[in-house]
Amino acid sequence: MTKREISQFERQRQEKLSRIRELGIDPYGGKYEGAEQAGDIKARFKEGDESQRAKCAGRIVLLRDIGSLIFMTLRDWSGTIQTGLSKKLMGERWSLVKLLELGDVIGAEGQLGKTKTGEITIWADSVTLLSKSLLPPPEKFHGLSDIDLRYRQRYVDLWANPEVMELFRKRIAILRTVREYLTGRGFMEVETPMMQTIAGGAAAKPFITHHNTLDMDLFLRIAPELFLKRLLVGGMEKVFEINRNFRNEGLSTRHNPEFTMLELYQAYADYNIMMDLTEEMICLLVEKYCQGGKTQLGERSVDFSRPWRRAKYAELLKEYSGCDISDLANGLPSVAAKAKDLGFDVTTMDPVVVINKVFEATVEENLVNPTFVIDYPAALCPLTKRKKDCPNYAERFELYIAGMELANAYTELNDPAVQEENFKIQLRGQEETMAKMDADFITALKYGMPPAGGLGIGIDRLVMVLTGATSIRDVVLFPLLRPVPE
Repeated sequence: MTKREISQFERQRQEKLSRIRELGIDPYGGKYEGAEQAGDIKARFKEGDESQRAKCAGRIVLLRDIGSLIFMTLRDWSGTIQTGLSKKLMGERWSLVKLLELGDVIGAEGQLGKTKTGEITIWADSVTLLSKSLLPPPEKFHGLSDIDLRYRQRYVDLWANPEVMELFRKRIAILRTVREYLTGRGFMEVETPMMQTIAGGAAAKPFITHHNTLDMDLFLRIAPELFLKRLLVGGMEKVFEINRNFRNEGLSTRHNPEFTMLELYQAYADYNIMMDLTEEMICLLVEKYCQGGKTQLGERSVDFSRPWRRAKYAELLKEYSGCDISDLANGLPSVAAKAKDLGFDVTTMDPVVVINKVFEATVEENLVNPTFVIDYPAALCPLTKRKKDCPNYAERFELYIAGMELANAYTELNDPAVQEENFKIQLRGQEETMAKMDADFITALKYGMPPAGGLGIGIDRLVMVLTGATSIRDVVLFPLLRPVPE
């Protein structure tokens, strides 16, 4: 449909808006108390009870005008319910009823019954216009199916496509269950700064902003990790935050620059305890929100049956790439050769970064059912304790599901001298950037941070897995999108 045709529909609606005002009716209503959700009305309906009444508010998504009788289907966020409006019952309000259109938001009250076809219906004797819709709804366009338009006009997508509303209701429920699970195990939910003077806690490019009064640059957080660990130093032994993180990086079906992360820390724990917690919590979510303990992501079926696989990083790399890094130093030439075969330019890369590039290219997509990848090369993990029996590797795991990294966890490093040295190594070669050491965090560690396990789970990706969504944009209400060309 062209813009000209859309404008024609809008002009027609403007004319009806004027006629409604001429009737002395406010087309944008006011409070409408006592309305029930459509789903609740249907659930309480009793066959044969003629004393039942109902009051509901919602958007008109279906309208059938058969002269002196009009059927309207109202949709609220619980579902739909039919309303029957007759000229006889409505009396002087009939002139308003005849001006109502698809997309209008109304309130309707009346006797509750069934039609001859068995559909539960509110036989309205009172109708209130709550908001006049001036733009034609998606039904005029045979449904809102354009993917990009759906993301840009989520305010239409939610009511035009009931499955979208259901997905986001499920996301809200998933977050509620996560909070209940953690607080039930003694974790406290906390809040840490979203604007930070030092971008730390993860290796990522930050967004930079400026505080005018203090005349100082600040960074939108890339991770809350270093602040949450400060709380461990302070004596908070089990903490978590469900937070917004910001990383000034690319857009894809798995990446949004602004994303939601669950991050938690538990004193006197390690990465094994974090693995157990992760598996238990996600399996609880699967049991509650997925049928049959499985999900389908595109063509991939994911089976969450326990116990989940735990496989060493080096073993998986050898299995899928043929590179043997069990002796890390001697394994580097084979990794470099494989990277070259894969088309990577490794001339400026640190050797351990090359290893991880090869891992990402050859291993990740093969990890469909939940797999804990454990014991990463220590050089990749500056905030992680090394394995005592094999110091080239760190006590870290990443959880992969459907070829996608879902969680990252460590046995946390709490030796201030080692942490300071790791920070120095991490900052080498970054003199031209704004990166700098978080000296206050080192000070905090010097006061003594208890041994701990830490865990981060990408909530957006977790919701993708639990709902079968194949793009992160499907599970974020307002994803960042490229500007529309003018």
